Amino acid sequence: MGTKRKPKTRKRNKTGKRLLFSVLVVSLLFALFLVFTPGTEPLAATGDTNLPEGIELPVPVPGEQIIRHTGYTLSYDEPYEVASYVAYQLTKDEVNGGLNRADDFRADPMVATGSATLNDYKGSGYDRGHLIPAADQKWSTEAMSDSFYMSNMTPQVGSFNRGIWGSLEAVVRTFANDNGAVYVVTGPVLTDGPYKTIGKNKVAVPKRFYKVVLFYDGKTAKAIGFLLPNEGSNKPVETFAVPVDEVEQVTGLDFYPALPDNIEESVEASFDPSAWDWKEFTPGDEPKTAVNGREENDKTEALTRLWADEMRRRFSSFFRSL
Repeated sequence: MGTKRKPKTRKRNKTGKRLLFSVLVVSLLFALFLVFTPGTEPLAATGDTNLPEGIELPVPVPGEQIIRHTGYTLSYDEPYEVASYVAYQLTKDEVNGGLNRADDFRADPMVATGSATLNDYKGSGYDRGHLIPAADQKWSTEAMSDSFYMSNMTPQVGSFNRGIWGSLEAVVRTFANDNGAVYVVTGPVLTDGPYKTIGKNKVAVPKRFYKVVLFYDGKTAKAIGFLLPNEGSNKPVETFAVPVDEVEQVTGLDFYPALPDNIEESVEASFDPSAWDWKEFTPGDEPKTAVNGREENDKTEALTRLWADEMRRRFSSFFRSL
């Protein structure tokens, strides 16, 4: 009888050791799961979701009427019958909008003193040059229509409007596509008159135009400015790049006052051409840079889910083998 009991004792000992080993392995795997699974902290990479309202808006110009249309805000300079600036946020989704251009040029009924009209431009030899481009407003039928108010137009030399100015607009769309969103202010330089005028309303013909662009997500920031003569050019867009401070000095405008003072001073004092992609945007372009924190978050979350699913699969297989 004694010889029969000994094998049973050894079997129970082996079972106990196997169970203890299994518990230890599971505990170790669970500890590794907790240590190496990415947590929720990386979500901060999206930047500050409580960004100041109206980051794109310059300091108001005394005596000018501020008007808000779908997708943009303008400041109307009545003596010159043009906007001194148009300001707007431009996002990756907006530049990839699917609407076609729909010409709808008309006077702006919101201008209290009356805006320039189509007749002012007829026979003048100048294009009705957009400040916010129609191509930046393809995300909404109303936005597209609002881009054709005459308050958004300025007299531009044809080779300028359809050449270097259009190229700059396309490059800014690349900026938005790459970075997720940018803040744009653009308009004519109105400090170097007197100016030639056109039409019954004596619309001023600017000698130069400007554009400033800011990327800011609450954590990082960069900005760049442009000054261009109202004439055709075969030079690359980047040759017209200048610090935002220089554009402020030329125009008398104060850009991006909603930024924290230290960030505003830093990004406006200089610019880094290598921080921007100079390709002219084509709808469907893939972003070249990885600055967009939201996209980086999406990648992190996707990897987290894949890792967690793999760990669950391994746990399940391990328990089934017990």
